[in-house]
Amino acid sequence: MIRHWTLNRYLARQYTLWFSVILGALTGIVFLFTFAELMRRAADRVDTTFGLILKMSVYKIPDTVQEILPFAVLFSGMLTFWKLTRSQELVVARAAGISAWQFLAPALAVTLLFSFVNLSILNPIGAVFNGRYKELDARYLQRAPTLELTGAGLWLRQRDNQRRYLVHADHVSTDPLTLTPFLVFVYDSNNHYLGRIDAEKGVLSNGYWDVHNIWFNWDQQSPEHQDSYRLPTTLTFNKIQESMSPPNTISFWELPRFIHALKTIGLPPARHQLEFQALLSQPVLLCAMVFFAAVFSLRMNRRGNITGIVISGASLGISVFILNNVVRAFGANEILPVELAAWAIPLTALLLSNAVLLHMEDG
Repeated sequence: MIRHWTLNRYLARQYTLWFSVILGALTGIVFLFTFAELMRRAADRVDTTFGLILKMSVYKIPDTVQEILPFAVLFSGMLTFWKLTRSQELVVARAAGISAWQFLAPALAVTLLFSFVNLSILNPIGAVFNGRYKELDARYLQRAPTLELTGAGLWLRQRDNQRRYLVHADHVSTDPLTLTPFLVFVYDSNNHYLGRIDAEKGVLSNGYWDVHNIWFNWDQQSPEHQDSYRLPTTLTFNKIQESMSPPNTISFWELPRFIHALKTIGLPPARHQLEFQALLSQPVLLCAMVFFAAVFSLRMNRRGNITGIVISGASLGISVFILNNVVRAFGANEILPVELAAWAIPLTALLLSNAVLLHMEDG
């Protein structure tokens, strides 16, 4: 028992070391590419500075880590097992009767522990960073409208050359997009309050809000009534969806509340439900990457084709990443059920890796 505990600690320490190195290296590489892309996008923006672009790149790091995490687990597992094989440590352990499942246990334990820390601590911090990144991106690079969703309904900001509008609705229906009731607070370009528009509903058409049964309550003036009115806008339904709080700007713990708020006012919650299920299924996908790393490590020897094995591992990681994104896109567009879209590839990868490992280990 003591020998097994010593071996497990050693394997866990080796895996943690290489996992930290690989994750840090991949994060640094992607950080440089993100910084270069933001510099390119900001080239024609006179109000963006080097410090702002650097800050946005730092805010983007948590989202980057979430994307590259399966690759970090796969490559760190392959490197750990390759180093142990090259030094004959794994060969001796297997000769002493240690099975593949036993030397995989420490790596799996570290992976599951990191997944728990990621969901409970890193994900909420990353959601805050992602939210700040989106705010800066919308303000300085996209010039996009902003939208807020709370328990009190939907709040949407839009502007034109002379005025700014704060639009509120308690309920939303789609096809066409209809806000009920339709309430607009009107401000001038200096944010001075001008008045309020109250209407029964507002329907988004091509370039305007088609407003019905409307009252104009201008500051220090008597209310005016009209049966219908057209309020110009540059918004579209796609822009409104894109400007809504993206799923990766909401922490794992807050996603259920936000999904409930979406359902309450009538907006489709598929993207946020998918994000929640994907976070739940992430440990399964990461464990599958550990098993795939073991599959490749069992084929290694001191004079083996290391380059070919690394290329095969990279190809596998990329294939799983692409398939997972494709299936999740089907879920986001409600072509597939959200639960199926989030869990299909992680569970398939886990079962496939276990089947291959069983075949190689037990014949």
